[in-house]
Amino acid sequence: MANQTQKIVYKLVLTGGPCGGKTTGQSRLSTFFENLGWKVFRVPETANVLLSGGVKFADLSADEALKFQENLLRTMIQIENTFFELGRTCQRDCLIICDRGAMDASAFISREKWEAMLSSNNWNCVELRDNRYNHIVHMLSAANGAEDFYSTEDHACRSEGVELARELDYNAAAAWIGHPYFDVIDNSTDFDLKMNRLIDCVCQRIGIDTGDRLNVNSKKRKFLIKSPIVTDSEFPSFQDFDVVHNYLQSDVRKAQVRLRKRGQKGHWSYIHTLRKVHPVNGQSVEVRTQLTHRDYLNLLPQRDEAHFTIFKKRRCFIYNNQYYQLDIYRQPSHPRCRGLVLLETYSAVYDQDTLMAQLPKFLVIEKEVTGDPAYSMYNLSLKEDWKTSKKYYTGGESKASANGHAKKLTNGHSDDKHIGQNGVAKMNGHAGEKMNGHAAANMNGHAGDKVNGYSEKTSVRDKAHAPQQPHAPKLNGAALNGDAHDDELDEFKKSHRIDLGSPKITKVAVKT
Repeated sequence: MANQTQKIVYKLVLTGGPCGGKTTGQSRLSTFFENLGWKVFRVPETANVLLSGGVKFADLSADEALKFQENLLRTMIQIENTFFELGRTCQRDCLIICDRGAMDASAFISREKWEAMLSSNNWNCVELRDNRYNHIVHMLSAANGAEDFYSTEDHACRSEGVELARELDYNAAAAWIGHPYFDVIDNSTDFDLKMNRLIDCVCQRIGIDTGDRLNVNSKKRKFLIKSPIVTDSEFPSFQDFDVVHNYLQSDVRKAQVRLRKRGQKGHWSYIHTLRKVHPVNGQSVEVRTQLTHRDYLNLLPQRDEAHFTIFKKRRCFIYNNQYYQLDIYRQPSHPRCRGLVLLETYSAVYDQDTLMAQLPKFLVIEKEVTGDPAYSMYNLSLKEDWKTSKKYYTGGESKASANGHAKKLTNGHSDDKHIGQNGVAKMNGHAGEKMNGHAAANMNGHAGDKVNGYSEKTSVRDKAHAPQQPHAPKLNGAALNGDAHDDELDEFKKSHRIDLGSPKITKVAVKT
């Protein structure tokens, strides 16, 4: 549907019911398309922006609530138009991800009120639904098909039971019926494959060939590359990123918490990752949350002094329709990382010889290290010997054997993969000053701080009353560990007078 000879501006709406994976999906889509060299804009959920100003739906009369909903939609359209204009003037292909869209508002008011609102503003459904966006993707709630993983626990703005969540999920999907490119991502697979299906769905609509990276049988494979590598001219077209990883302290047994800073030419994105083992099925669940620069700097003092900071150059490229990431470890680092180069890809090929024959010919492959704990980023970053360290992570991982079938490891872990579960991981996100919002919203008449839908993120609440989970980031009493970011942190503290005792991220939770 897209002309690949011209610059693409692709306007995508991610919508869906509660606990559907919408927030994680935004993060995964952003990373995937940025690796392809696209510019990605993420339009915040407008209801969250307005609710962060202290609006309480329960305090509004019926007329006030309707007027607020009308102003909310006007604000949403203006915010979106701002990002659409940025996309239009951008020199690169551009993906604009809208956290819900204009038609979502119709799911939470009566048809009569919706029609009256359209008429009074000279709006119509064809323009708001069909002509405004290129593609609508509905992330089905865990309440539909993954009930064991649906929960309102730790969600200050989610109180819906399973039956109500199903109803809201249906209403949100029904609001978009009629759009020419409308897809539903259901819960027929585990969470990681659900995210892959989301990315594959968007790529197919745009016309991007992803090879078998997103195949439902595709597995992450990792290879040790002989160093030094060939010159840049030997590579196909690529995108290079500077990547910095810091592991954080965690009170949760068998859990990893890390920060990632990733950027090009001085422009950075920040991700908080929580990875833990599901107590029932033993699968590893990884939840990623986008951070602001301020959030990132607030969390840096929590660095785990048992780990080095990891510095890498990540090179992303496509070879024979297969997507690859090449991680080149940089100094300062543990001696075990010096000269280390690792190649990662996803493949559904079972036969080892066939797979090896498909790898880039310009790289010298020393061996496959998929599932080898000696090459997990967590263990590579340890200051001690990982074989004797009590910090060694023992979560499970699927390791590809010579014939490509998965085997269960008793130790070791992968460093950069969303490992799924039979359902949907919840996300509570973080509280901060940025516009990508943190309060959930609903205008279906239920009491509470809800205006226009429901979010996977917690609401912005008074810090004095913000609940702290055992695995939530802690800022009180944290000491700097003297890594390369200290100068950046000190400069930021002087200029912004931040209070490290007041956490900007209230919770980061995962369904267990």
